[in-house]
Amino acid sequence: MLSTARATLPADTAVVAGAALRTFFNIADAWRLNAEQAMTLLGLDSRSTYFKWKKSPESASLNPDKLERLSYIFGIYKALQILLPQAEAADAWLQQANQAAPFSGQSALQRMLSGRVADLYVVRQYLDAQCGWA
Repeated sequence: MLSTARATLPADTAVVAGAALRTFFNIADAWRLNAEQAMTLLGLDSRSTYFKWKKSPESASLNPDKLERLSYIFGIYKALQILLPQAEAADAWLQQANQAAPFSGQSALQRMLSGRVADLYVVRQYLDAQCGWA
């Protein structure tokens, strides 16, 4: 029975990677990110890998770092949709200067584009608190 579970793991991994990356690319489109910004959020430095994943998301191998980044991005997107039910306002919020403590006048997107997972966490934590989840 153990060998059956191992045999299904690669297919399951491909399904998860495909679904996660398709969701990410839809969010990146909604947020009007260019390729470099999307790559930074994903923690990628290879344009060829980025475009390969975009063309064929199920071909990606997502390590724990990538999965953590995607989890934060999905949470940020969800919180914004709840806080700002109009999609245009939710998507635009990321680009607006913000005087709240975690942003110091920067936009949330600028903070997220530092390239560090910790900054994705900070934005997610801020939005979770605004939703009353933290």
